[in-house]
Amino acid sequence: MNPDWQYAIAWEFHVKPEFQPQFEHVYGSRGDWAQFFRTANGYIGTELIRDQSNPYRYVTIDLWRSRQDYEAFRRYDAEEYHRIDQRCAQMTEAEQALGTFERVLPPD
Repeated sequence: MNPDWQYAIAWEFHVKPEFQPQFEHVYGSRGDWAQFFRTANGYIGTELIRDQSNPYRYVTIDLWRSRQDYEAFRRYDAEEYHRIDQRCAQMTEAEQALGTFERVLPPD
């Protein structure tokens, strides 16, 4: 994981079994969302993780240099964000924002 990130957004998804391969492609570190985010200043990367006890439950973690970078991007490209989100909605049974997180660095 890149050491430069300071802000993270986590989402939980329950994926429809028939869409699992497509979901993994779209939401993975090289997928449609990551490609879209790469157009933004401050985007670091995306991690896609799967629950070991439920193979249809995933969490994405989007890493950003700062909250300001992320918020500026959302304001600038809100229409495209919404378009991709709508296209992907069919792949999941449930989607929930887990929260936004700030990196805690050890004291010097």
